[in-house]
Amino acid sequence: MRMLYFVALCVLFAIPAFAQQETLLSGNIEHSGGYGGPVIKTTQIGPNQDNGILVGGQGGWIINHTFVIGGGGYGLANEINPRWENSFMPIDPLSDYRMDFGYGGVYLGYVRNSERLIHYELHSIIGWGGVSYNYYQDDEDEDWNSEGDAFFIVEPGVNVELNVTEFFRIAVGGTYRLVTGVDYHDLTDNNLSGLSAQVVFKFGAF
Repeated sequence: MRMLYFVALCVLFAIPAFAQQETLLSGNIEHSGGYGGPVIKTTQIGPNQDNGILVGGQGGWIINHTFVIGGGGYGLANEINPRWENSFMPIDPLSDYRMDFGYGGVYLGYVRNSERLIHYELHSIIGWGGVSYNYYQDDEDEDWNSEGDAFFIVEPGVNVELNVTEFFRIAVGGTYRLVTGVDYHDLTDNNLSGLSAQVVFKFGAF
C-alpha cells in the first residue's frame, strides 16, 4: 500500500513537468536582429507650454522582425525660460534660468509587415525621468542648481517606417507623454505631459 501511495505522489508531482511552459514570447525565434539610432522630438512643455526639442536615442533587440525589446532616453535640447511674476530663485534675471528635463526607460515595440517598403510600428516607453531649474551665467558656466524632482513616465506612440536600405530605416510618428509624480515649484504633471512629433533614424539588422 505504501508503494502505491508513493507511485501516486510521483505521478501527481510529474504532471506539471509535462505541461507547456508559459512565456511572454511563444514559438521559435527564427530571426534575431537589432538596431540603434538618434531620435528628435518636438513638443510643447513647461509652465508656459513653450516649444521644446527633445534629442536622444533608442535601440533594441528585434525578434522575428516583429517584436522589439530595448531602451531609450531623451533630454531637452533647447532653452526654456520661466516667466514668474514673483521669483523664488536666488539670482536674477529670470531669463538666465533654464529648465532641464529628461527621461528614459524600457522600450517595447510591435512592428507590422516589416519587410514592406512602408509599414508601421506601435511602441511605448516605460520609465523614469527628472526635471529641474538651473541658473546659467553664460553658455558654458552653471552657477546655481536647483534640487529637481523625479517622475514616472509612460509614453505610447505609433510610427510609420520607410525602408531606405537593408540596414537603414527612417520612422516618423507621434507619441503621448504621460508624466506622473511631479510637484516642483510651478510645475505639475500637466505641464510636462503632452503630445510629441518625432523622427527616428534606425541603423541595424532588421
